[in-house]
Order: sequence, then C-alpha cells, then structure tokens
Amino acid sequence: MIALSSEKKKLGIGLMSGTSLDGLDIAACYYDQNNDKYQYKVIDAHTIYYSDSWKNRLLQAENLSGRALQELHIDFARFCVQEIITFLKRKNLKPDFIASHGHTVFHQPQLGYTLQIGCGATIAANTGITTVSDFRQTDVAHGGQGAPLVPIGDLYLFSDYEVCINLGGFANISIKEQNQIIAYDICPVNIILNDLCKKINLPYDDQGNIAKAGNVSSELLKQLNELEFYKQKAPKSLGAEWVRGQITPVIHQFEKEINVQDIIATITAHAAIQIAAAIPSNTKNALVTGGGALNTFLINSIQEKTRAHIYVPELNVINYKEAIIFGFLGFLRLNNKTNILKAVTGAKKDSCSGVIHL
Repeated sequence: MIALSSEKKKLGIGLMSGTSLDGLDIAACYYDQNNDKYQYKVIDAHTIYYSDSWKNRLLQAENLSGRALQELHIDFARFCVQEIITFLKRKNLKPDFIASHGHTVFHQPQLGYTLQIGCGATIAANTGITTVSDFRQTDVAHGGQGAPLVPIGDLYLFSDYEVCINLGGFANISIKEQNQIIAYDICPVNIILNDLCKKINLPYDDQGNIAKAGNVSSELLKQLNELEFYKQKAPKSLGAEWVRGQITPVIHQFEKEINVQDIIATITAHAAIQIAAAIPSNTKNALVTGGGALNTFLINSIQEKTRAHIYVPELNVINYKEAIIFGFLGFLRLNNKTNILKAVTGAKKDSCSGVIHL
C-alpha cells in the first residue's frame, strides 16, 4: 500500500466519458505531492454503463441545434451528479474536489475549438463539491491539439514504464525520454470495433475472439494503413469526426464483399500494426491500459510486432487509468501547477488548464 501523508494530500473524484460510449467512469483517489514526486492511491472506482437512450443522445449530440445541445450539456451534468452522489453515499466518501473530463462532442483543434459537455458549474452546485472541468480549451487556444491530456499522468504517476499506451475509443501513446515526454493519438480502436460488433448484436469483441476467427482483407488493410493521418508527425489527435470522414467511407466500400467478422479482423490487424509501429524500437517495456487491454487477441497481435514487453496491469488501472489521471489533472489545477504539456500537444506554451467551479 502507498502511504500518503503530506499536508497536500487530497481526495479527488475523476470522471471520464470516452468516445467508445461504454459508460461513465468514476475513480476516487488520494493524490499527494512530496517535493517533486507525485503519488496516488485508488480508494474505489466504478463504471456506470450507459443506457441505450443515453448512448443515442450522446451519439447524436453533434447534430443538435444550439439550444438542444445546451440542454444536453446540462442534462448530462445532472446525470453525472446523480451517479456521483450515489457513489459517494455507497462508499461514505467526502472528496475535496471533482475533476470532470465531460463527454467530447466536437474536437477540431485546427479550427480552434473543442467541446466537452457536462456543465461543471451544475456539478459543483448540486454536489457542493469544488469541480474542475473544461480541461482542453486553454491548450487549443494556445495553438495546441488539446489532446492527449493523459501523458502528464503517465510521466508523474506511471514513471516505471518507458511507454504508456491507452486503448480506448482511440489508441494513444506516451513516450518518455530523459524526463521529457511526447505523446499523440495513434489510431481508432474501440470506436470502430464496438460499432461493428453492434451489427452482429454484440456490445464488443470479447477478448478479440471475433477478430481471431475472421480473415484479414489485404486490400482493406492496405487502404486503411495508407490514410494520410498516419504519415503526419506528432503532435496529432483524432476525433469521432475523423472516423466518420476517413475510416467509415473506406469500410463502406468493402461491406458488400466482406462480412462483418472479417472487417473486425481487419480493423484489429490495422490497429495492431499502427500501435506496434508507434513503439520505439529500443523500448523495453510498455504499459497498456483501457478497455482494449482486455482484447487478448489485439494485445498478442501487438506483442508479435514489437520487441518491447507489453505489460497489462491490474483491472483497476486497466479500466480507470484515464479517470485516475483526470483526477490528477484536477489536483494539479487546484495547486496551480502545469497540467498540460506543450511538448505533447504542440501548443505555444505549457498551461495550467481547467475551469474551477467553487
């Protein structure tokens, strides 16, 4: 057990809603700073899986009018409030703060904007707990990608690993060299795989068994691997709009001649290739977390293509690493410390980002 005992120790709640629409992750953690060292300790964590109604509302958010989107912004915050209060009562916890990522509707950093819904003021007012939200926009305003934000947690909380990879809706990577870090989004993963699995009445590809039994289409794989994004240098980031504009049309070209199982196999192969290629050749170990870490076939496929040892940690870290780190981002923000790194996002400057609602 980690002993956290400094005066700076705080109990925080990290909230994360990812692009794969699995659900709302809640992680209660103690965060502590001793000199320049940061530590965390998970007290409890839980996922609230979205109902079909909530999945549909979040999926259709980008098509709403301004008025309807604002209503969803508040409604989603109220949903978060209900789940936070239930979680805290069940665990008898009294946190010092909440750090909420919100749910991304738009992410267009090249146009200067990004939008995560789930009003922080509503969460703070209805829980009575100081809430930090809207972590991405300051970095975008400074010319950055506003993503990925997890790497600062990789640098300070998971320093034992040279590379950290998260397999969620998208795969992203943090690469540490000489106490510096570069990071970027690699490719889509569960945002596509989960959507394809729905076509065969499954929520996701359990352990990658569908992909394992399928056949890879060499032509579809070739077209996916030749997409322009993969030729771009970091920093770079992905959003759902990119998937719909770049990946979905390619898949549609093949749907009449390739069954869903084989498309899933091909997307999985594509992800494994891109993820393995992103791991530097001299890497000794790589920590892999996120829902995709439970896709055994995908993990084995990545391992076959890299010399680095792919390490899959305990379930709490696999499932809740992003929520843990967003809690850490809130801890840093409340202590007026840098929580977004220009080396990762490409911004003009590091920033201490997040709107504080007392």
